Amino acid sequence: MAVMQGGGLTMDIPAGWDAEIYRRPADTATLSASGVPEQTNAVLHAANFALPEPRGDFGSGAVEIMQRHNLLIVLFEYNPEDAQTALFKHVGLPIPLSADDFDTHNMQRARRGLQGCQRFFNTGTRAWSLYVVTAEVGQAALVAEANQVLATVEMSDY
Repeated sequence: MAVMQGGGLTMDIPAGWDAEIYRRPADTATLSASGVPEQTNAVLHAANFALPEPRGDFGSGAVEIMQRHNLLIVLFEYNPEDAQTALFKHVGLPIPLSADDFDTHNMQRARRGLQGCQRFFNTGTRAWSLYVVTAEVGQAALVAEANQVLATVEMSDY
């Protein structure tokens, strides 16, 4: 098992998994609703298959190539001011997940044979989304595997 660190995140990556922690460069031409330049934050992708390049923040590109028995975990950080809003009211990584948490309607984009689970939470000053995609085949085992990997996540302020 390898340890991956970056962006205030630490995670144990199982053998045979592919993972990356990154911060997408801000598009200085993009303005938020309040008129300030785009802010980007930490993103973690971890999968039990080879992650393709390029990928979107929520795994687009990877989700399209997922096959039976594949699993994708995304931790996406929102802006600090979001941490105290109602959407992010849950404190701490919301695990364990159960197979009942997954549904085709939870997918960013519907994909046949895949189900997703998305949870929003905060770690005090940081706002996060946990997005997990599993194949429907063998889902209970995949959710258990996701929980094992997620149990190794440590989050800190940076």
